[in-house]
Amino acid sequence: MTRVSSDDKDTTAGRTTDQRGGTTPAASRSLTAARVRDNIARVVWIVCMALALVLAVAAFTYALEANADNDLVKLARDLADACDLGFFDLDNPVKAFEGKNAVVKTALFNYGLASVVYLVVGRVLERVIRP
Repeated sequence: MTRVSSDDKDTTAGRTTDQRGGTTPAASRSLTAARVRDNIARVVWIVCMALALVLAVAAFTYALEANADNDLVKLARDLADACDLGFFDLDNPVKAFEGKNAVVKTALFNYGLASVVYLVVGRVLERVIRP
């Protein structure tokens, strides 16, 4: 029988293995941490995409002049109002348009800008979190 010392470790391909082919406890913890970080990064990206989608749907309800009394339209607009962080709010917008179709233009600009911000921030956070 051959005895394996602690110095006989192979670290090819980023994995620490002993000569018997098993991973060491440190490598196992490292792989577990990488998986957890990967899952967290995915969740952050999915949440940011969902928030951007809510804002885009609400903007389209304005663009399509959807019936404001419809429950689904109300839900989309209420969710967007909650997701706009107060910076892109239609009551106090980043940019307010005047004239014909001012409400539509204001909604498209502000909610569109908020959607882009969510996507950029989500992608940056995902890249920072992911191993």
